[in-house]
Amino acid sequence: MADSKHNPTYLSDRFPGPDPYAPLSDLPPLEVTSADFADGDQLPAEQCGSDAVSPQLSWTPGPEGTKTYAVTCFDPDAPTASGYWHWAVFNIPASVTSLPGNAGDESLQNLPDGAVSLRGDSRSYGYYGANPPAGHGPHRYIYAVHAVGEELDLDDHQTPTVLGFNLNFKATARGLLWGWTENS
Repeated sequence: MADSKHNPTYLSDRFPGPDPYAPLSDLPPLEVTSADFADGDQLPAEQCGSDAVSPQLSWTPGPEGTKTYAVTCFDPDAPTASGYWHWAVFNIPASVTSLPGNAGDESLQNLPDGAVSLRGDSRSYGYYGANPPAGHGPHRYIYAVHAVGEELDLDDHQTPTVLGFNLNFKATARGLLWGWTENS
């Protein structure tokens, strides 16, 4: 795969937050899709709120040498200085190129063997649905899949930010899929 130039489709004056991927290493692209929504669509109700289920996600295989994948969901529009992590899973085996809907349930039983889930900003190890504060405007939810050439040596007490730091230096490809929602 050739190097890509960071060309986000998720930037718009509608959203108050920054481009969280702008300062990161440019990586070859993975194509990420979902049976639940298309890139840039409003998220379906099933992916929103505190009782939400994680969306189905699929991605193209990483480059030769891929050993694991990491999947994250991040809201850069949260009214904080650091955004809001909704989901972070890593060490997904390279043989896995999709996660079924609700793979991020609180029991973590729907994740592939070997995958490690981290607590997001909701303090849950499972997926926490899109849930912007009422009246704050639309928020983006960026689902990222990273191909990694090794198993990451992190335990489940680390933060998604620490995972992201490691992925910046160890990922070999990245794909993004995003949706949005708003609570009036």
